[in-house]
Amino acid sequence: MVDVSDSAPDFTAPLANGDVDSFSLSEHLDEAPLVLAFFPGAFTSVCSHEMNEFQDKLEEFQAAGASVYGISVDSPFALNEFREKLGLQFDLISDAEKDIIEAYDIPMDFADLGVYDVAKRSVFVVDDDGDVRYAWVSDDPGVEPDYEEVLAEVQDLA
Repeated sequence: MVDVSDSAPDFTAPLANGDVDSFSLSEHLDEAPLVLAFFPGAFTSVCSHEMNEFQDKLEEFQAAGASVYGISVDSPFALNEFREKLGLQFDLISDAEKDIIEAYDIPMDFADLGVYDVAKRSVFVVDDDGDVRYAWVSDDPGVEPDYEEVLAEVQDLA
């Protein structure tokens, strides 16, 4: 698993921003700190709550100079619908090919539901050098990150 002080694996993936564009991590390091919030699936209750929490704190993250991105294996089209439904003002990244969750070593299965290779709920904060400054990964999809802890890490980097 990617951990603090590791170089964040670079990736290029579709960006759901109301449209569908391309996003490369290495091309956005000037927006750092970058908060990469991985979630198992759009339109689920805990994931919706998590993204709403990031939205509620978005002004605080932005005041600290951070950019927030949600990431899941959903298609960019589903993520645009999810983003619109929740009124999210930050963009979502589609890992439909599952390359990002593999690179960050955070895939998980819900075998009893027949769902495989979704993202573990996790948060990584990446600095402008592309290094991971904060890493939190949960094996329990019902557990959400400590939003204040993530915000404090971002503020420390500001």
